[in-house]
Amino acid sequence: QVQLVESGGGLVHPGGSLRLSCAASGSTFAIYNMSWWRQAPGQQREVVATIGGGGRTSYAESVKGRFTISRDRATNSVSLQMSSLNPEDTAVYYCNALLGDNREYWGQGTQVTVAA
Repeated sequence: QVQLVESGGGLVHPGGSLRLSCAASGSTFAIYNMSWWRQAPGQQREVVATIGGGGRTSYAESVKGRFTISRDRATNSVSLQMSSLNPEDTAVYYCNALLGDNREYWGQGTQVTVAA
């Protein structure tokens, strides 16, 4: 099993920046890739950014050029640096870990609110 704990959410003004972190524990050696998802009220959960074992990254079109995902294997953590935030980025952000056997685990989520 893998346990994920997110931190770093909060309230930020439009145009501002925020950094989310996700600490993984447990069977971290089995993690294939990690990703950030978000879910806004009344909407489906959507993937925001993914980072693979080799460091390859992918992003949703809506966040390309504004968000950066990174992974620190030494601390078993993944971060999401978010800049140029706008109200459409308001959502609960979730950390996800996908294992090599296709099991996946989720964090509890952290609220990000972008408002004036």
